[in-house]
Amino acid sequence: MGSSEGLAPALPVLYFSSENLKPGSTSWRKTRDDVREALEEYGCFEASYDKIPSDLRNAFFGSMEEIFELPLETKMRNVSDIPYHGYIGNHPSVRLYESLGIDDVAVTEKVEAFANLMWPEGNPDFSKQTHSLVEQLSTLDMTVRKMIAESFGLQKYVDEHINSTGYLLRIMKYNSPNTTDTEVGVNSHTDKNSLTILHQNQVEGLEVQTKDGSWIKFQPSTPNSFIVIIADCLSAWLNGRLHSTYHRVMMSGNEARYSLGLFSFPKADYLIKVPEELVDEQHPLLFKPFYHKELLSFFYTEVGQAAPSALHAFCGV
Repeated sequence: MGSSEGLAPALPVLYFSSENLKPGSTSWRKTRDDVREALEEYGCFEASYDKIPSDLRNAFFGSMEEIFELPLETKMRNVSDIPYHGYIGNHPSVRLYESLGIDDVAVTEKVEAFANLMWPEGNPDFSKQTHSLVEQLSTLDMTVRKMIAESFGLQKYVDEHINSTGYLLRIMKYNSPNTTDTEVGVNSHTDKNSLTILHQNQVEGLEVQTKDGSWIKFQPSTPNSFIVIIADCLSAWLNGRLHSTYHRVMMSGNEARYSLGLFSFPKADYLIKVPEELVDEQHPLLFKPFYHKELLSFFYTEVGQAAPSALHAFCGV
């Protein structure tokens, strides 16, 4: 496959510090408006977020590399009854891609259970790393989602929206294709959760699609950079006011790419329903109420895989 040419300019970079994490502050309001503007234009943005120390990031990536070196039979113990929440890999359709998931990752016991699957003697260091990482990333996730809700005048729904959230942490490896040609690591797709936060090692490859169909190659501006991406459930809840972003990974060269992703998603018993404030003559209702797990199940059917947009095919009005 040929290389990706004609890529669009870089994503907007927004800076998250202690000051703009305080609701009601001048910095909060400015960042909230910048978040809304970036998401309306791109469906994603780069977040410069200094709450995760470099030694923690480096230690976690070291643990990731150790996990991916484990025997396949060990990694395949990572199973889930929710599609895409367990081990993915060892398949011709994802030749370069391999990943594992830790569901309900904010729950300490779930992290320890995953560590015990990978290391029969356990791994307290990995559990501590994961807890610290997720604590900070979930704060960023909640901050962004609060800012989004506030920008649309949906403050009264914030507590319900935040309290109905679960988290999946995925660790991902893209094997090097060992060629100067560009190969697909992961095909173009939108995520089926609410909000995605991705962080990578020094090897690039992530690209996001713009409104005109061109592609932006994500090039982090600092080691503290994360990319924040709108996914299908949040787009549906907002009645399409923000679009979920198509993205892909394109690989070349001789280095493996490692990345981690925190995926927030509505819990199983939470009905995703467009707030009445977002429906009017100019913005007719676009999506019927649905449950997240039902959307995931539909996406993995033959019809869901063939649809240009699984979200619209599943619950579009």
